[in-house]
Amino acid sequence: MNDSPHEKKQELKAFLFLTVVMAPAIAGTVIVVYGFAVWVYQMFAGPPGS
Repeated sequence: MNDSPHEKKQELKAFLFLTVVMAPAIAGTVIVVYGFAVWVYQMFAGPPGS
């Protein structure tokens, strides 16, 4: 394991970007898409219980 300090710093930046920016963005996108899909489904099938 001959990682240079530059490589370790770059790896830390990539990890922080993935955990702080990308993970919440992907999770939010999944929630929004699911909500939109339910909304479109209910336009055709009606509200729950009907």
